[in-house]
Amino acid sequence: MDESHDIKGLLDRLNAAADFLHITELIERKSQLEEQSAARDFWNNQEFASKTMEELTSANEVIETFTTAQQQLEDAQAALDLFEETQDEAFNEEAASSMASLASLLTQLELSSWFTGPFDGGDAIVSVTPGQGGLEAQDWVEMLFRMYTRFAERHRWKVEVLDAPVAEGIGLDRATFKVSGKNAYGMLRGEQGVHRMVRISSTDAKKRRHTTFAGVEVLPILPEHIEVEINPGDLRVDVYHASGPGGQGVNTTDSAVRLTHLPTGIVVTCQNERSQLQNKAQAMEILRAKLYELEQKKRADELNELRGPKNEISFGSQIRNYVFYPYQLVKDTRTECETAKIDDVLDGDLDAFVLSYLRWKTAQN
Repeated sequence: MDESHDIKGLLDRLNAAADFLHITELIERKSQLEEQSAARDFWNNQEFASKTMEELTSANEVIETFTTAQQQLEDAQAALDLFEETQDEAFNEEAASSMASLASLLTQLELSSWFTGPFDGGDAIVSVTPGQGGLEAQDWVEMLFRMYTRFAERHRWKVEVLDAPVAEGIGLDRATFKVSGKNAYGMLRGEQGVHRMVRISSTDAKKRRHTTFAGVEVLPILPEHIEVEINPGDLRVDVYHASGPGGQGVNTTDSAVRLTHLPTGIVVTCQNERSQLQNKAQAMEILRAKLYELEQKKRADELNELRGPKNEISFGSQIRNYVFYPYQLVKDTRTECETAKIDDVLDGDLDAFVLSYLRWKTAQN
């Protein structure tokens, strides 16, 4: 049975949510915050007041969502009871609608409990690079780039393309873009790793089956209070002519920027449709995130929470397989989550994979 039509399962999830949200304590905390915010001198300390109001807003959102979920469970149970008494199909449909809505709300509550990392609630920088597969890998990069931008659109997140040069022949040489929105990093961090595609090659005249790879890296946008020292003498800055899709506002000057951090060898490029100064600022933001990640790895390599194990972008290291032929299947190798609706997945329908990863990761921890 679909869990959204299993009222006992939904009741169990609601009770579990009350536990992991500490809903009783949260209601008490809300009262304390409201009392604090009503004090006459509350806004004398702007920083304290702002943090207090942020906490109060967050508590209100969680409590209101939980209360709505309780009401929908009661509505669904009442509709089911009436259906059993009358056999009126309208009550059965009403119950199904309430349970589907309740399942969605419970997922929101579960997500809020999973995003406990210091950067989970913030924005992300996503990079997609080709691995083994030649021209096919370049095409695969473009397909994944579209998949993630469509996923972002579904969640009403903003996407800003930083670097996506068109490859010779087909696809993209690479793609780097910023995703801005609530919980963007927390939702996307599980996508980091190697993605494998199997299909009849569109570039092969003999129509043979090809296996292709691309690597996905997901980094958090670091808050300003996180200090990452970068010695200007350690940087080499190269400026060059931007390449990319045509259209209104396409670059016509040498505005693209490549930063090379000499001590580590990290290279970052940015060539969106803005000025050289803005491209450099974006590239520095990415470099900060990469250097912070590197330092975290040095301090605690076995934990390495910001990036999973570094693997070659090739067979045996993939986190997910996308098979077009001889059958259609998308399957995550970590969680066993799978679907035959490969076109939907590539159109951004990734929620099932993201949620299964978060559940799996929570269980692992």
